[in-house]
Amino acid sequence: MSEIIDNYSFDTAEKQAAARVFFGKVYGFMFFALIVSGAIAYQYGTEAFFLKYFITITPKGANLSILYYVVIFSPIGIALLFQTMINRLSFPVLFGLFSLYSVLIGFAISSIFLRYSMGSIATTFGITAGTFGVMAIMGYVTKIDLTKMGSILYMAFIGIFISSIVNFFLKSEGFQYLISILGVIVFTGLTAYHMQRLKQFAHDSELSADEKNKLALLGGFTLYVLFINLFLSLLRLFGSRD
Repeated sequence: MSEIIDNYSFDTAEKQAAARVFFGKVYGFMFFALIVSGAIAYQYGTEAFFLKYFITITPKGANLSILYYVVIFSPIGIALLFQTMINRLSFPVLFGLFSLYSVLIGFAISSIFLRYSMGSIATTFGITAGTFGVMAIMGYVTKIDLTKMGSILYMAFIGIFISSIVNFFLKSEGFQYLISILGVIVFTGLTAYHMQRLKQFAHDSELSADEKNKLALLGGFTLYVLFINLFLSLLRLFGSRD
């Protein structure tokens, strides 16, 4: 990535160095969140943990607990707070929200270890990393303005988001399959779009150091969300229990 930044950045060494520092922070935040979420999901993705904390036994049978719904839906509120208050909140507070988000996502996706085999999860993660990397590079090096594409993909993302919430209660496998196919397309496209936007931020000399740190954190947060969603979409399509 360092060579790509040098070859496709603005022509001055100073701007190339600034881009390397900026993207180093972006990917540092992204990898931090992936490690936190992955470690928590692996540690607590057990039947014993799920039954103890996420299942409530009633006279009418077993139901999902209130804690489960909190873990599943509270990241939505944190994400909205993070993005809408980025200019008002300090960097340490934003990083705290970012860390909390990655912890909650770790618990939220821990059930994949109950539904899919370890080999299937590892293979899908590798495919996700490869696909994500290719789209990130394409977004960085392309000279085509992806703004219009990004707007369309964001509308599609909202549709996927609403559909996923609806299907959370409907539990339709066919509908989930369709959502996953659309998700792969949308999340790969948004990866390229956001890399192009981040490139613009990296070369903006008018931004203060604090503003760039916040934008790097926002960039890491955005890429992390896209990676997780792409991974889950691919896992639902190709994951297996064997």
